Amino acid sequence: MKMQAVYNIAEICAQHGITDVVLSPGSRCAPLTIAFARHPELHVRTVPDERAAAFIGLGLAQAQRRAVALVCTSGTAALNYAPAVAEAFFQQIPLIIFTADRPPEWIDQLDGQTIRQTDIYGNHVKGAATFPADTTHHDAKWHSARIVSEAINLAQQFPAGPVQVNIPLREPFYPKSGEAFHFEEVKVIREQPGAPSLPTTELAALRQELGQTSRALVVTGQHHHDAALLTALRHFGSDYQVPVVGDVIANVYLSAAPEAKTPFAPIGRQDVFLAVPDKDQKAALRPELLITFGQSLISKALKLYLREYAPKQHWHIQAAGPVADTFKSLTRIIRMEPAAFFEAMLAEPAAREPRVVVANPAVRSAQQRTVPIPRVLLTPPDATAHEGAPAYLASWQRAESWADDFLATFFNASTQPFNEFSAFHLALQFVPGRTAIHLANSMAVRYANILGLANKPDTEVFANRGTSGIDGCNSTAVGSALAQPERPVVLFTGDVAFFYDRNGFWHNYPTPNLRVVLFNNHGGGIFRIIDGPRQQPELEEFFETRQPLTAENTARDFGLRYFAVSSFEELESALPVFFAAEGGAALLEITTDSPTNAEFFEEYRRAVKAAVV
Repeated sequence: MKMQAVYNIAEICAQHGITDVVLSPGSRCAPLTIAFARHPELHVRTVPDERAAAFIGLGLAQAQRRAVALVCTSGTAALNYAPAVAEAFFQQIPLIIFTADRPPEWIDQLDGQTIRQTDIYGNHVKGAATFPADTTHHDAKWHSARIVSEAINLAQQFPAGPVQVNIPLREPFYPKSGEAFHFEEVKVIREQPGAPSLPTTELAALRQELGQTSRALVVTGQHHHDAALLTALRHFGSDYQVPVVGDVIANVYLSAAPEAKTPFAPIGRQDVFLAVPDKDQKAALRPELLITFGQSLISKALKLYLREYAPKQHWHIQAAGPVADTFKSLTRIIRMEPAAFFEAMLAEPAAREPRVVVANPAVRSAQQRTVPIPRVLLTPPDATAHEGAPAYLASWQRAESWADDFLATFFNASTQPFNEFSAFHLALQFVPGRTAIHLANSMAVRYANILGLANKPDTEVFANRGTSGIDGCNSTAVGSALAQPERPVVLFTGDVAFFYDRNGFWHNYPTPNLRVVLFNNHGGGIFRIIDGPRQQPELEEFFETRQPLTAENTARDFGLRYFAVSSFEELESALPVFFAAEGGAALLEITTDSPTNAEFFEEYRRAVKAAVV
């Protein structure tokens, strides 16, 4: 059969454990469409808009933490995948991208729907391969199967990421009426992942260095929820008396419900207390040793702080791949998984038996708590060097506690005008537990990082912070809702991101677990808040780009229950109904005034700058 090697692609994907495929209709990709659609072990979804399709695939892969296949036709269809491909590359999400193409002899010959697709995503994929145009020879057939296996293995190697397989196809594309169709038994190449580790002597040396400082700080960038990592972090922070700081997308702050044996909570209010212009406080928080892992940070305040108050040493924990020197202080790269590193740095359990009572002014319910001390801290090379560790931890905890109180006081003021910052604060309080929260870029992710998501058990946060674009926020949340139909999925988004990606809802698959909270200020409100554009006369027309749209028609077009509010009273009344499990997918549109939003946020910033920690 002429197309058998192409049909076998679906079987190879299934044998590699891929379960989800997102394809967009087209003629050139017909053999791929037929193969994937007819495979009994694959869940195939059709999304007409390739940009939305790719982000939906990204959302599926992000939620399930396994590779997803994308299929599109030739020409500009493949280019429309590019934003999601770049996001997947920087977020380290595995996507296998099958782009149908014209045969090589027809490239640049003015044939229809033909562009230069070879390596079309450049250095935003981990690799790119071209399928043989003719697979009739048994060596070419063996080669084609090998290409697919190698692409899937490469996409899933750490650090994971997207891989393109470009597939030139000649007509006829469709099997003849009555023609037998089957999947052959295929050979696949599987790669067994390994976990990097350090020799015992090197771990001992790292423990010794850590034991010689009283001012160690852990900062985590964007990271998926990992129960083993959270447990290791809490033991590590408690044993060594080290603050652990993470943005809301790090998934360590909101998930850190204290355990009975390790009552230790990471820091998440750094955007608040680091905005206070108190040099004495910032000097008190300065680390000597910075330990980092994960990807990007939202908090500009934290990045600027760690660049200005640079540590003497900076260790970054990453199993493989290139490492960024975000704070311009990197001194050591440690090739381990973060959970394995923090667990390895702990002493044997028997050595953690001795305990000491440590004063902790940040804990309101008790002024003292019991903290285990590991062997390395009982007899460190310089016993006096580590004596300041509890005080250093307490300084971060004190700042965190102050920020909690500040936010509570600020938002409890009774004279607030209706604005999106306060509306965001109120809406977060109604989000149910076990929710997958998606934060659109621009102000939504920034508001959430300031406000935090404490007291939300088993909640996980997602955001497209690989490239920080607005172009696929709806679609990624839709992918997440499709991946986990039993789990509530809530998207917080602004109007520009929402309307830009309306086609993310253009599909035929129910998402009754999806809730969209839309803050509509009729323009790019962030430009009234950041310095630069807000001082320019061109603000409204050329930066903010005012628009008169509402989401009512969009909700009706795509079968979403629609709620519209423009006051605190209406919002508080709508939230319980909107978030209720029954009723199906819903959209809550919160309409606010952009100048009022900007003035209220400026009032918040003035209050922080005038505060004393």
